[in-house]
Amino acid sequence: MEKNAKIYVAGHRGMVGSALVRELQRQGYTNLITRTHKELDLCNQNAVDEFFKAEKPEYVFLAAAKVGGIIANQSALADFMWFNMTLEMNVIHSAWLNGCKKLEFLGSSCIYPKMAPQPMPESCLLTSSLEPTNEAYALAKISGLKYCEYLNKQYGTDYISVMPTNLYGPNDNYHPTHSHVLPALIRRFHEAKESGAASVTCWGDGSPLREFLYVDDLANLCVFLMNNYSGSETVNAGTGKELSIKKLTELVAKVVGYEGEILWDTTKPNGTPRKLLDVSKAEKLGWKYKTELEDGIKLSYEDFLNNPMRAER
Repeated sequence: MEKNAKIYVAGHRGMVGSALVRELQRQGYTNLITRTHKELDLCNQNAVDEFFKAEKPEYVFLAAAKVGGIIANQSALADFMWFNMTLEMNVIHSAWLNGCKKLEFLGSSCIYPKMAPQPMPESCLLTSSLEPTNEAYALAKISGLKYCEYLNKQYGTDYISVMPTNLYGPNDNYHPTHSHVLPALIRRFHEAKESGAASVTCWGDGSPLREFLYVDDLANLCVFLMNNYSGSETVNAGTGKELSIKKLTELVAKVVGYEGEILWDTTKPNGTPRKLLDVSKAEKLGWKYKTELEDGIKLSYEDFLNNPMRAER
């Protein structure tokens, strides 16, 4: 990408999109295009078409999405599928119609099968059934990356996709019921510390293994791939390291400074037993993550404390 190229970041107010804007600006890209949801409804096909006709972005980072944790996914399956599939199809299709040089689609590691081989290589996509609790979201993301692949095959486009592991960092969603596990734990342990609660109860039994990537590291990889990778197969984005949810809760409690007891509600679902990405492809391309988990949690907790209104989302 040229430093003065016209670059559209879709979803610039979200955690991933805002990190992309920070990274692009840090690297000296000066011609960034952004639109708020009020300014441009990405689920409105006519509005998206008019935007692309008027702006003609040369490069697109598609980071806009409707996301949430287990509760949100289970309670709004149809909403998650419709919103994400409609949004991504509108953006990708309009980018293609209007001569976009390159598009990068941001997906999620939940696209891989529930019982995928561990660590999960990009090649295991669609080899067996998905995790039921987020199947709708996963199917929408699979459709987006496949549409990019099919455009490449049929029309010779240069559209790529990136599949991040669990993300966290600045501008995360700390909602008490609709957030992902790490930001949810930050909020719960902070509130427990503030109230002097003797214990905090967490979902499941703490046994599932998870991988976490600091969002600014993801943004760095995304820009790297836009400049260094072309191909229809997706690229995994992660650290290649995992820990149990139990260890994660203990680490978050330590960073927050909560010293009470951690209890487990085994009547609640664990989710997928293990989710570790095979990140050898990104590493072979010359990229590796920088932020270790405890350091990233400290930065996330600072973000939570310094942005109290964000905790109410």
